[in-house]
Amino acid sequence: MPQRLDPNLEKKSREGAGGTPGGIGTFFVGFLMMSMGWYWILKSITVTHGFSLGLSLYYFDTLGVSLTSGMVLIPLIFGVGIIFFNARNLLGWLLAIGSLAALFSGVIANLHFTFRSMSLFDLLVILILAVGGTGLFLRSLRDYGSRE
Repeated sequence: MPQRLDPNLEKKSREGAGGTPGGIGTFFVGFLMMSMGWYWILKSITVTHGFSLGLSLYYFDTLGVSLTSGMVLIPLIFGVGIIFFNARNLLGWLLAIGSLAALFSGVIANLHFTFRSMSLFDLLVILILAVGGTGLFLRSLRDYGSRE
C-alpha cells in the first residue's frame, strides 16, 4: 500500500479564501454583495461645491478679517515670481507652497456631500448589500479550524 508523501495534502486541497478553510462560495457571494452595495452607496452621493474666487474662504474672528480665495492667489503669485528669480530662496517656496495648501484645503472645505432622494426600501437594500456583503466577505476569510 503506497503512502502519501505529504500527510497534509488532503487538508491543503480543502483550503479556501485567504488560505484558510473558509468557504470559497461565501467569499464570492460576499464580495459581489459588498461591491454592489458600496458602489450604489457611492453612486447615491451628490457632490457640489461653493468655491468661488470672491467667496470668503477663511474668517479670522479675533481680527474681524475675512480672507477670500482670490486673496490666497496673491502670495502664490509673489512666491512663483521669487522662485523664478532665485530658485534657492526659501521665502518664495514658503509663499508658493503655503498658498497652494491654503487654496487646496479651501476647495476641499467647501465641498458639500448630499444623498440623492431615494425610498426607504432602496436605502435598506443598499445597506443590506453593503454591510451584509462585507460581513460575508470577512467571514469567508476566518479560519474555521479543522472540522473532522
